[in-house]
Amino acid sequence: MPTVPLHASSGGRAGQVDLADDIFGIEPNVAVMHQVVTAQLAARRAGTQSTKTRREVSGGGAKPYRQKGTGNARQGSIRAPHYRGGGVALGPKPRSYAQRTPKKMKALALRSALSDRAADDKVVVVDSYGFDSPSTKAAAKLLAELGVEGRALVVVSHGDEVTQRSFRNLANVHLVTTGELNPYDVLVSDYVVFATDTLPGQGPIEEDDQ
Repeated sequence: MPTVPLHASSGGRAGQVDLADDIFGIEPNVAVMHQVVTAQLAARRAGTQSTKTRREVSGGGAKPYRQKGTGNARQGSIRAPHYRGGGVALGPKPRSYAQRTPKKMKALALRSALSDRAADDKVVVVDSYGFDSPSTKAAAKLLAELGVEGRALVVVSHGDEVTQRSFRNLANVHLVTTGELNPYDVLVSDYVVFATDTLPGQGPIEEDDQ
């Protein structure tokens, strides 16, 4: 079972905490992580790109010149794709890029990502964030005392507005609630910071039956 230091909100040590072995101690499944992250990024695409076909561009209702006798190749419309200003052949149209990903696959990908971060000693646990009132300065100081450098993923409780307002203006911090924790944000972050009440254990991550 993985074990990490438990930090106090003042920055000092407050003991140790055992991480759930089925969440932070599994062998990361790289293929599943890749598939889930690819699907996650694909779902973010707007899919609003669009080009006009020859039937949608204006003009071109009349034949540009007579069929025979000109010496030119026969043409039916100046809005054909090979004409300037003509329609686009086989161009993109609005579509959804969303991919269906099974829930068990998402859960396995998240556990794999968290296990990868835990194996690299990039999981930080604090007993509580300890903010009496919103303070960006106090949040930056806390991260510095915890030794968190680079991009940090800070996991907070859904209703903890004081903590959310403290961290949200820090440029190197990405803030998520426990229900928003996902593989992509874990993998692109240098550190993942939890409070004891947001640390996954028996919570929202589902068991994998495979």
